[in-house]
Amino acid sequence: MNAIALGPLLISLPRLYAVGCALLLLLCARLLLGLPRPAQQRWFTGLIIVWLAGARAGHILLNLESYSADPLEALKVWQPGYQGLWGMAAGLVWTAWTLRARLLAMGGAMAMLIAASSLWLVLVTLAPLGNDFAVDALPEITLEDVEGNEVHLPSLTDNADLIIVNLWATWCPPCLREMPLLEEAAQREGVSVVVANQGEDLLPMVRYLDEQQLEFRYALRDPSQQLMALFQAPGLPTTVLFDGQGNTLDVHVGELTRAQLDRWLKD
Repeated sequence: MNAIALGPLLISLPRLYAVGCALLLLLCARLLLGLPRPAQQRWFTGLIIVWLAGARAGHILLNLESYSADPLEALKVWQPGYQGLWGMAAGLVWTAWTLRARLLAMGGAMAMLIAASSLWLVLVTLAPLGNDFAVDALPEITLEDVEGNEVHLPSLTDNADLIIVNLWATWCPPCLREMPLLEEAAQREGVSVVVANQGEDLLPMVRYLDEQQLEFRYALRDPSQQLMALFQAPGLPTTVLFDGQGNTLDVHVGELTRAQLDRWLKD
């Protein structure tokens, strides 16, 4: 799980870790670097901007094929997609330039930046606040599609190498933004995509799919939100990836990006 719910807010865990590491870096800098406040503010403010820009640029370059299909996706900086090592490299260059007249402070700042970036990478990798999957395999439940036919979820493993189960609703803007990507994935050989509407009546679900001309073989209704409870999903959208045997491979909370989806399908 890559997010947690704090009341009505859905908080991305990588961003939460990043804020914590940034605050720790700021505290250490104030206590240990001995920089005048204006110089420290200029360095730290610029560092945050440069780190984010470098990390975003690194992610885009490493996933250039995914972003080439829609270059404007690169500008959606609120979406996941930051490479910590690239951000750290950009931050080191900024630190060297900004503090070049204070060699001792520059060395200390670089060491702190490396430590803070490394801590963030460790936290993102280990995910201490959300590392466990709520389910180990496709749950043993049966849902109806838009035509009233029953679909037993574990039976999807008979004809697919990967199964993607997406929980969504028509009132959820991120859910609607990722629907075209999910439709593209559903057209790939060996991939079954389930879009399970959570808690809504049939009419708004069918109306939206028809208006957007979206076609899914497994557009299912989950009026009692069974999947949301089983997956312990903190919010919508939530997407779970299963292998051809129905075992859970990954869980993503929040809007899917093309790069994320391509990585799932390639791996």
